[in-house]
Amino acid sequence: MRAFWAVVLTVLQVSAFEYGLKPEKVNDKVYCFFGKPEVMDTKNNGNMVNSCFVDLGKHWLVVDPGPTFAYAKEAWNEISAIKKMPVASVINTHVHDDHWLGNGFYLSLGVDVLGAAAFEEEVNPTAVTRMEQRISKEAYALTSPKLPTILVEQEKTLQLHIDGVEIRLIHVDTKAHTSGDILVYLPKMQTIFCGDVVFNDRLPSLRDGDINGWIETLEMIKEMPVEYVIGGHGNEVQADAVDLTYNYLVQLRNEVRAAIETGEGIDSAVKTIKMSDFSSVALYAEMHGRNVETAYRMLEWGDE
Repeated sequence: MRAFWAVVLTVLQVSAFEYGLKPEKVNDKVYCFFGKPEVMDTKNNGNMVNSCFVDLGKHWLVVDPGPTFAYAKEAWNEISAIKKMPVASVINTHVHDDHWLGNGFYLSLGVDVLGAAAFEEEVNPTAVTRMEQRISKEAYALTSPKLPTILVEQEKTLQLHIDGVEIRLIHVDTKAHTSGDILVYLPKMQTIFCGDVVFNDRLPSLRDGDINGWIETLEMIKEMPVEYVIGGHGNEVQADAVDLTYNYLVQLRNEVRAAIETGEGIDSAVKTIKMSDFSSVALYAEMHGRNVETAYRMLEWGDE
């Protein structure tokens, strides 16, 4: 244990950039750093995602370590001020780099990182990341793409037991937000972490997903016996936190199907399918038209 904390202290002294992160208490065992409803840029420097910590008793469990080495280091520093415990494991909920580029910090502490097998197939660790392209060099310093050390195969649920707490890593068996989404379910805490399967303060992006599989996955979550549903974006954490994403995708699918059935072309559909009930949601202007186009291309040849 002394060796672990010696490594921690050494790593914490590296990297001068600070985000000003403050954890919010979700329940007696869960704390989250909630990001802003924005796209990544040099102002937020990637602080637009959620990173959460679960108190397992003698260890912390980390769900999505965030967008940079500096972010992960600062979040760990803040959570350690609440309770000083080592990290048992880090979970990556999916392959989008804003959620997992903090892996390197925890790997430097000797902590295992778990993620979907899709990482091996879809992520090139030598490529320039979106985060590197869009945020400041100061914030990105020390960050490098470090993939999970333990892979969860598709169509499998991996059960972990740490400090007597059961943790189920449910690999979504269909393409939803991505082809490798993992839900982190803690039955006794009635808590589930959904990554970007759930957005509740901004519109979701359909670009790497499948609208049918995504809706199917949300319907599964809605049927689960959970009190806390924590998404990858947004600070709503109650069971109805799925509703924004679910209602948006269901209406989007219905309206795109109707356009296809009446012979409306894709360019026209992008212009006419406005879904005004969602126009005040953050990133509507940036995401909605793209989502209509993506959904149309998915559904135009039949989606059953």
